[in-house]
Amino acid sequence: MKKIITYGTYDLLHRGHINLLKRAKAMGDYLIVGLSSDEFNAIKHKKSFYAYEERKLVLEAIRYVDEVIPEHNWEQKERDIIDHGIDVFVMGDDWEGKFDHLADLCEVVYLPRTEGVSTTETKAHLRLTESSNVEFTE
Repeated sequence: MKKIITYGTYDLLHRGHINLLKRAKAMGDYLIVGLSSDEFNAIKHKKSFYAYEERKLVLEAIRYVDEVIPEHNWEQKERDIIDHGIDVFVMGDDWEGKFDHLADLCEVVYLPRTEGVSTTETKAHLRLTESSNVEFTE
């Protein structure tokens, strides 16, 4: 069985996230997602719209994801690769080069980002929409 791992916050899930997860899963048999905890996001000076447990629930419902584990710090990636018997470490190409040191433990792959979508852009658009008093329907 070929095991893949990727990491992220996965807040305000969008097609870019789904594309990355789909492409990562296609590289093997079992996909593990290291999901940034709320505490780790605070260390990174990031604030998620959804709390860890809600983001985890959504990820677990995606057919490409086999397992979700918490990511508590930058250093745990090496231990996760060893403990879970990972064959391929996958990240978006906006992280290119930052995890090359893991190549001693497994294959490291950087996938191209999906053009025209990002969580940062979505949050900015929501703030703009909110300030213009536009109402959303359910």
